[in-house]
Amino acid sequence: MPNVRVTLENGDAVVHYDRTGDGPALLLLHGTAASREQWEPLAAQAQRYTVLAMDFSGSGRTTDHGGPVSVEDLAVEAEAVLDHAGVEAAHVVGHSLGGIVAAHLAGTRPDRVRSAVLHAAWPVTDVRQDAEFRHWLDLLATGTFARMLPLMAFGPRYWEQATAESNEQLVKTLESVIEPGADRQTETDRTVDLRPVLGKIAAPVLVLGSAHDRLVTAEQQRQLAAAIPGARAATIDAGHGAPAELPDEFARLVLDFVGEHA
Repeated sequence: MPNVRVTLENGDAVVHYDRTGDGPALLLLHGTAASREQWEPLAAQAQRYTVLAMDFSGSGRTTDHGGPVSVEDLAVEAEAVLDHAGVEAAHVVGHSLGGIVAAHLAGTRPDRVRSAVLHAAWPVTDVRQDAEFRHWLDLLATGTFARMLPLMAFGPRYWEQATAESNEQLVKTLESVIEPGADRQTETDRTVDLRPVLGKIAAPVLVLGSAHDRLVTAEQQRQLAAAIPGARAATIDAGHGAPAELPDEFARLVLDFVGEHA
């Protein structure tokens, strides 16, 4: 697996990423407590692209100093992956925290971003979200975060077909894949403030919201789209975890938009 060493505010990191396919570059940025593996369903449908799926600090095979990481740090990691892969500019897709990083990269390094899809991102962490993230930290500390995740991440379409047994099996699976740096990434979520950079984004942007998102409100989605010049808004009939809940529909929306600008 390719990897690149980068210097962050609190020390160095060795960032690992997967590279598959051939074509225009597509950089995939995962959400809190996840890893590059989140993107396997999308990558499987993006065969006409060079797909770069990276692990942020705290996730997967990436190693670092073990201290706090900022949105700026994660954007540095993302740009380092582009450099190491020999990519001048990429289409960037981010989910949740990954969407935050994608927006920051697009606003601060517009020459590196050809287009961006921001799913379940938000412009600034408000008091309600901070309370949610504090709750996450409590759950992570007690080993009960996975039991909350289906309630937070999935919409009615998941619950209509779920059984108590299937949901319990999902919880057990989630317990095994929650990344060890989830608490550090949650602390990063608490610090989000994209307002200084959103107006500087020049690339085409799709702000993709989830109709049943319990973490990011519809108003926050509207505010995010309104702050980005020329941004397009769309909604998927899913919860916050749309890439896992409706992977085919999510991939179609993302790849249709990226394809317009490839």
